[in-house]
Amino acid sequence: MKDDHARVQEFFTARAAGWDTRFPDDGPAYAAAVAALGLRRGDRVLDAGCGTGRALPPLRAAVGPSGVVLGADLTWAMLEAAVRAGRDREGQLLRTDVARLPLGTATLDAVFGAGLVSHLPQPATDLRELARVVRPGGLLALFHPIGRRALASRQGREITPEDLRAEPNLRPLLAGSGWRMTSYVDEDTRFLALAVRTD
Repeated sequence: MKDDHARVQEFFTARAAGWDTRFPDDGPAYAAAVAALGLRRGDRVLDAGCGTGRALPPLRAAVGPSGVVLGADLTWAMLEAAVRAGRDREGQLLRTDVARLPLGTATLDAVFGAGLVSHLPQPATDLRELARVVRPGGLLALFHPIGRRALASRQGREITPEDLRAEPNLRPLLAGSGWRMTSYVDEDTRFLALAVRTD
């Protein structure tokens, strides 16, 4: 049986080359989610599980040239697709596991994660690692360009009560991992949960 990391890498490696063409109209949704995060000029932000780097341009625009933008992903093929798209010019790409980030404690102002939670092998532990690298009062955005119901329909499945992104599940998961949820939106056109790093 393959481990969780190998399954994630296999899934995304097989889809990397055509990933952006499958979802060509998501740019405005990414930009709106980054805007909701409330980044400031000069902030330091990580796109965790950055994939092909679709969030990197709006993140760079939000933090400006004096800010730091990092994109971390486990899958080489996704990072290579980000480079082919020129998104490596917007931030530094890191091939790493978000559960073991090569970053100092409290060195970031924010983390952005698109489609991240459902791919975390150990969600509580992995969200705790994201909290470790963010300063107290720093921000987290968990985003998807479509909501849970629309995504389930696209994938031909039903939403289950165990879905980690359901508010009754996500709120305590975040609270136990160093975050306090401040906003939760689950509409057909977007999923966005915002949280603040607790002390």
